[in-house]
Amino acid sequence: MVIKITYFEFLISFYGLIFTLFFFILAFLMFFIGIKGHIVQNHYGGISTIICGIIFISFGFYHLSFGLILYPFIGFTVWWIGIIVGINLIFGLIVRRELKKIEVKHQMGNYSESGGSQKSSIQKFIEMMTQENPYQDNISLKMEAVRKSFHLWGILLILAYFGFFFWVPPLTDMINRNVLDLIKETEWLYNIIWGDVDKYPYKRKDFQAVIDITMFSLIGALFFMIIPDIIRVVWGPEYSFLNFVTKPILRNKEYNSIGPQIFLLVGVSFSYMLYVMGLVNVLVLFTGILIACFSDALAALVGRFYGKHKINCIGGDIKSVEGFIAGTSSAFLIGLILLGPFYALFGALIFFLLDFFPTYIADNILNPIVIVVSLHLVILLLGIPIGWY
Repeated sequence: MVIKITYFEFLISFYGLIFTLFFFILAFLMFFIGIKGHIVQNHYGGISTIICGIIFISFGFYHLSFGLILYPFIGFTVWWIGIIVGINLIFGLIVRRELKKIEVKHQMGNYSESGGSQKSSIQKFIEMMTQENPYQDNISLKMEAVRKSFHLWGILLILAYFGFFFWVPPLTDMINRNVLDLIKETEWLYNIIWGDVDKYPYKRKDFQAVIDITMFSLIGALFFMIIPDIIRVVWGPEYSFLNFVTKPILRNKEYNSIGPQIFLLVGVSFSYMLYVMGLVNVLVLFTGILIACFSDALAALVGRFYGKHKINCIGGDIKSVEGFIAGTSSAFLIGLILLGPFYALFGALIFFLLDFFPTYIADNILNPIVIVVSLHLVILLLGIPIGWY
């Protein structure tokens, strides 16, 4: 019996297999990096990285069973990943060539660490990453603010899903409309590359497109961030294209561990998958995400800039009363707006407990997952409606 597979079915299967394989490869790399972290006594980063590996396995199996991203966006994602890998490999080859040049000049005795104006930006970057220790225990207030500014991407997630009141529609709906217009203008090319135009899964003003393209955006951002970060850990910080662009100061917790921005993206993506599966309410989801993005960052920044009354937390971390007040208050305010006053108290309490009782798992992973799941369980147990009443 001969089974006939259409071109469209072949593309779906091919991209689906590649996409799933990416997640299993990521999981293997997370376990490898996590074990290395344990070996060098970075238990915090090691365990957190291993947790990411477990979550990536769940992503892979969920996609095999139900489809994490629908076609053709899964094809877009695979091409996006290929582009990111290509850019980072090219940058790695450029860095390796520059390192060889520097090594030759050292051997000839005519390499000077001064004369910065004569050096390219890549050479200066390599010096910063190789001649100084980029991993530090304490970083400047300015760099702390720069690092925490990454949490502002939560605003983009809000705009992607909800838009901006009545003035701006969801960004994902705008993306869907632009894709539909592009398909209409280049139908012949779309048929060749992606298959039958009629198989495109969304119509105009289709809210399912908002849900699915938001997931697509999260996964795309995750791969954009994690690929150069894996290169940083495995090859060295000087080989990371993202390091070259952002020129960060890395914490010791990030040595043989992926960075905190990855932990946050993984935690948010996993919680969003729970929403896609129909397991959590959308308002509970975004309450947890916004608390994880903004309350945690606000607590850290207020503690660093204005914290005068120190607290020895369970687990040995030293934090400040001012930071706790800022973080917990903002968590309550976020819950108040989205869930109402009753569940806002629970959201603030859960955030406080996660912040006061540090674990060996990064709070950037725990906050978006534990807050969302805990609030959902509280709502199920108490049965009190969400909102103001």
